[in-house]
Amino acid sequence: MKPIEIYLRTWCPYCIAAKGLLDKKGAAYTVIDIEAEPERRREMIERANGRSTVPQIFVGETHVGGFDDLSALDRAGRLDPLLAA
Repeated sequence: MKPIEIYLRTWCPYCIAAKGLLDKKGAAYTVIDIEAEPERRREMIERANGRSTVPQIFVGETHVGGFDDLSALDRAGRLDPLLAA
């Protein structure tokens, strides 16, 4: 399984929803809290091609985007294959 990283703020409802969806899939992920580690915010923006909202989700080197993007992949049946690759 590819490493999954989620840049987030702990109180963000979309971040909580993204973690919930990944938990439902049984996927392990690393949380990067940009409030606890503000220096990581710039890293997130660079990796996410300028996107500055949270969450920003990466599966391996693939930038998934935010919760809406993650959810859309799941509805389209493309999330499970991405996680399994």
